[in-house]
Amino acid sequence: MGLGRLGLLFGLAFTAAVLLGPVALRPWDLAAHPAAGPILLELRLPRAVLAATVGAALAVAGVLLQAILRNPLADPALLGVSGGAALGAALVLALGITLPTALAFGSTSAFLPFMPVAGAAFAGALLAVSLVLRLGRRAQRLDLAGVLLAGVAVNTLCGAAVGLLMVLAGDSALRSISFWLFGSLAQASWSHLAPLLLGLPIALYATRRWGTALDVYQLGDREATHHGLPVGRLQRQALLLASLLTALAVALAGIIGFIGLLVPQGLALVLGPSYRHRLPQAALAGATLLLLADLGARLALAPTELPVGMLTALLGGPFFLWLLRRRLAGGGTEGGP
Repeated sequence: MGLGRLGLLFGLAFTAAVLLGPVALRPWDLAAHPAAGPILLELRLPRAVLAATVGAALAVAGVLLQAILRNPLADPALLGVSGGAALGAALVLALGITLPTALAFGSTSAFLPFMPVAGAAFAGALLAVSLVLRLGRRAQRLDLAGVLLAGVAVNTLCGAAVGLLMVLAGDSALRSISFWLFGSLAQASWSHLAPLLLGLPIALYATRRWGTALDVYQLGDREATHHGLPVGRLQRQALLLASLLTALAVALAGIIGFIGLLVPQGLALVLGPSYRHRLPQAALAGATLLLLADLGARLALAPTELPVGMLTALLGGPFFLWLLRRRLAGGGTEGGP
């Protein structure tokens, strides 16, 4: 499946996400019904754009992590990003921190995630990743096994801290924390899309020539070095970029699991293990998957809305178990050539 077909699927999914919902819209409704315009421009469009960019960011992060860690079961959550973001957001929600009105509607609000929850989640994610990368160093070089173990440990510690906050928080804060932990796109607005809309194209441009390098990297550090590949630099850049993309996505949408696992492995199963065009393919596939998941979350129990992270977990959990079983049974190594 090439970029053209993935682009077509993305276009169809985006159109469906904009037009369908508890209140279905038709193109001719925009002129006939006064409420159709605000629903489309202020609710549906920003939500669809947020779903597309978050899905694309998580999928690209998943491809980078699975390639660099040479592990088809790797997921953006492994680096402690999700745990750190959850702890930062839970602290703000439990303490009831709010943003002054002057800052909330200031001229810079379109360019920075000023919402307290989003800002705290982003800061927590970056702090967690910094700790994981520091713990995973050995002799001034990254040890990939050490990075994985440190990520699991940091995620576990952050999860325990979030659990403690939930025990101590009041009913209102507890509900907010629980809803955020499952991920949601309900708070989408144009003013807070700028970080992802800027960060994702920059990330894709930065990795435009990484396809061949990632294929060579799968041969092993020694072979890749013999081919002239700067292994250490590629590892650092890929891990940092994956962490930043995941941190932005989690900060603006909460924890939406399995996109970074489902998309890379789905593409590997369909298109083969080469990373030559994998990053732009992953961006389109991740955007399409989250658009459809969010549409399902809005329609499944309408007018009640399911957290989209709950739906992706229901889809991704069985897939992960199947993939793990297939890998343990020796059914292939989808993560690399």
